[in-house]
Amino acid sequence: MEYQIIGPTTLDALISLPSSKSISNRALIIHALSGGTTRPANLSDCDDTRVMNLALSNPGTAIDIGAAGTAMRFLTAYLSVTPGTRLLTGSERMKHRPIGPLVDALRNLGAKIDYEEREGFPPLRIIGTRLEGNSVTLAGNISSQYISALLMIGPMLPQGLRLHLIGEIISRPYINLTLQLMKSYGAEAGWITPDTICVHPGGYKDTAFTVESDWSAASYWYEALALFLFKHRGQALPDNIRVSLPGLREDSFQGDSRGARLFTKLGVQTRYTPTGVTLMPGNTCVEYLEEDFVDIPDLAQTFVVTCCLMGIPFRFTGLQSLRIKETDRMAALADELRKLGYVLSCEQDSILAWDGKRCPAQPSPLIRTYEDHRMAMAFAPASILLPGLHLAEPQVVSKSYPHFWADLRRAGFDVREVD
Repeated sequence: MEYQIIGPTTLDALISLPSSKSISNRALIIHALSGGTTRPANLSDCDDTRVMNLALSNPGTAIDIGAAGTAMRFLTAYLSVTPGTRLLTGSERMKHRPIGPLVDALRNLGAKIDYEEREGFPPLRIIGTRLEGNSVTLAGNISSQYISALLMIGPMLPQGLRLHLIGEIISRPYINLTLQLMKSYGAEAGWITPDTICVHPGGYKDTAFTVESDWSAASYWYEALALFLFKHRGQALPDNIRVSLPGLREDSFQGDSRGARLFTKLGVQTRYTPTGVTLMPGNTCVEYLEEDFVDIPDLAQTFVVTCCLMGIPFRFTGLQSLRIKETDRMAALADELRKLGYVLSCEQDSILAWDGKRCPAQPSPLIRTYEDHRMAMAFAPASILLPGLHLAEPQVVSKSYPHFWADLRRAGFDVREVD
């Protein structure tokens, strides 16, 4: 499938964002561990949450989570403390995404996990058992999902869990989000030093919990407004240029809420209301943007595409986790932006930069999405400046934002399927 997208002539939209995938998946695991009957409310309807829900409600002996990386990591830990023997597998891409550090940590606690094919990668055969260990040491620069997976089973261990992180700790907000959700369900857990977390035994309580809207999904609407304002710079703007996003909270524990502050540098102002946020035209833009994305890697694609199209040179660090996402996001961004005439440089497997260098753009580029939902959503707003932009495999957005294309149409984008 392929879409052709034409940006709107004005931008005044009220968008109901999906619920947070990160919160939904954590809440589902913690709810299952609680053994309670009060299911989390306002769960995400995305693919990742759907497969997590299915795996927890009807696990069977073989669980295929497709391309859902969060589900693979969280379920690996969950199944280790849940009675039964199960095969946990996924898509072909998932079989190439490493899981060794998590498996090693769980084995150190007493878990019974075997690799069915290649050492260090799914699929996994997991025999649920009582884990007698209580202490794990991990590198702080591994995926926060490994850390969160371990933390969430901590209250179920007879002696609790002491988790020590060595070196730079990346994606700390995601760890704090996990700890906050654990506390919401009655667990006692927290940092006891800047690099050590203690989780007390005692399990979870059956608790009513409502999932908030997704700040990661909001980033694409910030991008759309930023590009719209850039397109009309120096012109009189149409009336009522704004995007309203109910369900977002200023005090959110989602790390990606920091995107609101970053977008002020790109000309988008955020007004917080009792029901959510409203995006409005802000001040003039910076001429150069340097930022560390180690805590917010899921926003990298949004800002890379936005800055290139706005002609703002940048240097973004802390991107080491992008190499092992749904695709190699650093390589994918460089390849697709080159089609549009932008030459990015990759440094040390953790830095993406653009110094303003251009190359001839392809006359009718087709943007590949690489089975990566964030590639599709980050490039779609580019149609505001590149009318008629073609994008391949648009259905990948179902992984986190199933009604993304419907929302674009609601906001005035012309999105049509082409042969």
